[in-house]
Amino acid sequence: MSPAVQEATAATGQSNDLDPDQYRPGRTITDWEPENELFWQSHGRRVALRNLWIAVPALLVAFVVWQVWSVTATNLTDVGFGFSTSQLFWLTAIPGLTGGTARIFYTFLGPKIGQRTFTALSTIVLIVPLIWLGFAIQDTSTPYSVMAMIAALCGIGGANFSSSLANIGFFFPKREKGNATGINGGLGNLGVSVVQLLTPIVITSSVIAIGSGQHNAKTGNEVYLQNAAFLWVPVLIILAACAWFGQNNLKTASTSFAQQKIIFKRKHNWLMTWLYVGTFGSFIGFAAALPMLIKTTFPDYPVATYAWMGPALGALARWAGGWVADKLGGARVTLLSFVGMAASIIGVINFLPTGGGSGNFWGFFLCFLSAFFFSGIGNGSTFRQIPVIFRNQHLKGLTEGTPEYAKALKQTEMESGAVTGFTAAIAAYGFFFIPALFANFAVTSAMWGFVGFYVSCMAVTWWFYARRGAASPS
Repeated sequence: MSPAVQEATAATGQSNDLDPDQYRPGRTITDWEPENELFWQSHGRRVALRNLWIAVPALLVAFVVWQVWSVTATNLTDVGFGFSTSQLFWLTAIPGLTGGTARIFYTFLGPKIGQRTFTALSTIVLIVPLIWLGFAIQDTSTPYSVMAMIAALCGIGGANFSSSLANIGFFFPKREKGNATGINGGLGNLGVSVVQLLTPIVITSSVIAIGSGQHNAKTGNEVYLQNAAFLWVPVLIILAACAWFGQNNLKTASTSFAQQKIIFKRKHNWLMTWLYVGTFGSFIGFAAALPMLIKTTFPDYPVATYAWMGPALGALARWAGGWVADKLGGARVTLLSFVGMAASIIGVINFLPTGGGSGNFWGFFLCFLSAFFFSGIGNGSTFRQIPVIFRNQHLKGLTEGTPEYAKALKQTEMESGAVTGFTAAIAAYGFFFIPALFANFAVTSAMWGFVGFYVSCMAVTWWFYARRGAASPS
């Protein structure tokens, strides 16, 4: 063991018999104290970053699988599938339902099983729906029910987010949690844009195609929709191997559901869930619905050219939101994000076609980009708020270095991770509800509903977290 590690462990009261081999790739780590600066500089930072940078591409491709239907659905009728517009919106919505539900389970399973094990397993299983989709989409007689089942299985890719974010948070000290989760979540969220940007390109290539092509009646060209699925199968296998051989499980982060379920008694779990539904729920729901919304509302504008831009901006803004929140405070940034989202959606409403008019696509699109930007900022800031809130709740009045402080700090880490995963799980239902609203209600009515919801989020943020004298400033 290096002198720095010995000094770090001595400063924290740990045994000097720590095994340095535990920090190697593929090992289970039993001793982990990121708040200790000497330990962090000697071992912790390097190990944490290695786990983070393996988690990021794995999460990105999981988002690709989750969102593949947002683009696939826009091409089905062009190649001969006889589905209605409402059915197509439902195909984009179904992955949100299964993704949100699976996230609830992944939230509590992830920390129990460990970052390395769970990332590898949850990544490799995603090849199943992709292979099924690749073959089913080549046959226009495939029943709608089968397509719906495949869409439901693709939704499992969205669940990886909760386990990934809950686990990664354990690796980093308080001062870097916002940035770390912003990087993981933000770059992971880029999977939405990647699939929407690459799919229109790869489906035109016969070189990488497995199987027969389909005639696109709209363009008159041959396309290979199966490429959008088959392309990612080898990538998933490689990423699962990287996770298995390159990441670590943290024994100190391993907690049972019996321990984690305490969060359901915490008021701030439910308040932060409400806020994250407003930020991430909007981001993922708009990302799923925007391609079909452009196709049905402004049919003269190509979906492939524009749909990917909003999710890309929102994903990158998430990274920025976490970083800015670390500097200025999460509550202030979250409040700003909801003001910006409400104003942006009001702008979208004003540019929609009404009364037989054609509307204004550029006004509509730029306001949607603004909504994505502010949702991304809010995604980063809310995830920065959660650990701060729970640290303030549990560590108030305790002296650092005492056994009581150490016990409370461990409880804080466990609850913060569980709340992070749970809020992400519930917010993922935005992927389902937003396209479902557009499938069943007028677009303008649905948009005004979003504005009203953002106003409620402003009130919650200001009262509980942002105002002077707030119960839990964060």
